[in-house]
Amino acid sequence: MFSIFNPIKSVSTEELAEALQRNSKLLDVRTPGEYRSGHIRKSINLPLNKVSDYKDDSKPVYIICQSGMRSKKAAKVLRKKGIEAINVRGGMNQWRGKQVTAQ
Repeated sequence: MFSIFNPIKSVSTEELAEALQRNSKLLDVRTPGEYRSGHIRKSINLPLNKVSDYKDDSKPVYIICQSGMRSKKAAKVLRKKGIEAINVRGGMNQWRGKQVTAQ
């Protein structure tokens, strides 16, 4: 179990790539327009202003944004709800893997 007094756990984009190979859940908290312009396959777009509506606490969730700032805020919100949330440092700016775009 994690404590709300511990700092938010963060991982690199390389560590995220490894986690995604294990079918980990990834929330992209950027705006829908940012998400459509390029996102990680199987990520779920949930803009920062809607993060408090997130309900699934069945496993840890990784959170990404453009630079890592919004995702860290989102991780704090989710952790207050008892969800194990892991911030992705550097966000999409650091992601070197494949991206998909919405048509």
